[in-house]
Amino acid sequence: MLDEIVVHNLGLIRQANVRLAEGLTVITGETGTGKTLMLGALPLLRGDKAGKGIIGPASTTCDVSGRLIAGDAETTIRRTVDASRSRAYIDGAAATAGALAETLAGAVAIIGQHDQLTITTPAGVRTLVDRLLDQDGLRAAERYAKAWAAHRDVLGEAEEIGGDLRSLERERDTLAFQIAEIDEAAIDPDTDADLRQRVIRLRNADALMADIDRALRALGDDGAEAHLETALAALDGASRIDPEVRALGERLIEATSSLREATSDIAAFGTDLEADPSALEALEDRIALINGLMRKYGDSIEDIAVFRKQAAERHDRLTGLLDASADIGRRIEAAAAEVSEAGSDLTDARRRAAASMAVDATGHLCDLGFTSPVVVVDIEASEPNRHGCDTASVQWASTEGLTPQPVSAIASGGELSRLVLALTLASGSAEATVLAFDEIDTGIGGTTALAMGQKLKALAAHRQVVVVSHLPQVAAFADEHIVVEREGADATVRRLDDEERLVELTRMLSGMTESVVGRKHAAELVTLARASACRIRPLIDRSLATHPSLVTSDLPRRRTVWPSTCS
Repeated sequence: MLDEIVVHNLGLIRQANVRLAEGLTVITGETGTGKTLMLGALPLLRGDKAGKGIIGPASTTCDVSGRLIAGDAETTIRRTVDASRSRAYIDGAAATAGALAETLAGAVAIIGQHDQLTITTPAGVRTLVDRLLDQDGLRAAERYAKAWAAHRDVLGEAEEIGGDLRSLERERDTLAFQIAEIDEAAIDPDTDADLRQRVIRLRNADALMADIDRALRALGDDGAEAHLETALAALDGASRIDPEVRALGERLIEATSSLREATSDIAAFGTDLEADPSALEALEDRIALINGLMRKYGDSIEDIAVFRKQAAERHDRLTGLLDASADIGRRIEAAAAEVSEAGSDLTDARRRAAASMAVDATGHLCDLGFTSPVVVVDIEASEPNRHGCDTASVQWASTEGLTPQPVSAIASGGELSRLVLALTLASGSAEATVLAFDEIDTGIGGTTALAMGQKLKALAAHRQVVVVSHLPQVAAFADEHIVVEREGADATVRRLDDEERLVELTRMLSGMTESVVGRKHAAELVTLARASACRIRPLIDRSLATHPSLVTSDLPRRRTVWPSTCS
């Protein structure tokens, strides 16, 4: 269960700290106070996408945290949102939104007014049905997903092949020629990079040799080395007089050694120089070859290597396609057959789930004030798509004397609210530890509203249920009543005691908190709600008999004290 929710700067709510009780918590308030914002904290804690519109005017950041209790374990979840990003934390450590979703997976279900759209669209109905798939159905869904992907892949191959195999063969042959041409050149970046400098050297070999010879003569026996040796001899005598001269002599010794090495290297360079017309011609041919490849395949030796790699990959791809073209028709047929077979199994599983959901939804609708409602969840065959080979829809009649019609055509707002609740519960949302309803009672009133309150109270016997409501008939059943009030641009959230609760119910009934008649009616409504436990008890017992999973280990069984008049 959610033990506590703390919000800072969530829309109009500057700051609120709400302790949530077991059982049924109802949140009320005037229109425009921001009472739905408290439920807006739950999607954030669940890891849903965070829009910047939730950030209030008090600061640049919205901060929401909650404490989740499951048995003896306690987990703190936090989410912050600013203009640039959102951050998530679990027990104080940074986490991802996906980690939040995993932590609250199956624990929190949120049902709001927008869910009315769910039951009017095939995709929405299919989502509800798929929640109830049995193990065979889940395996069929997985098999279908793989079959559909394989079918799309083979169709992609067929589209790529097209009807012109000769064109693909020509492209493959061209690629093979290009690859062979590059391979024959045997380009080596390490050796081919200095080709042009080697050509320049060979073209100017005579001039280079003359300059080298002149340099060697200058460095010969009668040259620089002889002068250095004379200088060393002179310094040797001077060092006997002044020891500081010794260091200067050592520097000349180093210079003499460097000079000898340089002379040797110059001589070796000159030895390698030779005017070789044939070598020059070979190098020039090599440069011409590489220049030709660069004109075709890139501006550098590196570009040629990249082109070769890509060409080889495309060549291999085309080879595979051409090899497969011989049996592409057979593969398409086999893939389509697998889609059809897996789709048929999935459709059968969905029909089983749809039938079960319709029966359970009918029971929930009876609890919500309908005498003999008819719910049909229809799964009809359709053209295959990525979701299956069927389409889902809901037909409905408020009484068995009427022909079921699509809900979008005949259901009133109040009927839609109850139908959404019934179908959502029938699809397995009641297995969540925390059920949150955002004005699900829109469009109803009177005895129907009392029935809605009874239903929510029954759900809360072994669940934590949080409801945003504008109906006093629903609020009267609350175990905990929270009101959201607005003053100017700020909204405040507070828990009501028994006296304050009567005042709020009076406001909801009459619009006047000081109304004596309204106060009397509010007190009667609370008394009626308490007395309704006699009717709620068999409803709970029936639900538990049909759905034992309604009792979870995550939330202790609520200790309901039945009136003494209840048997």
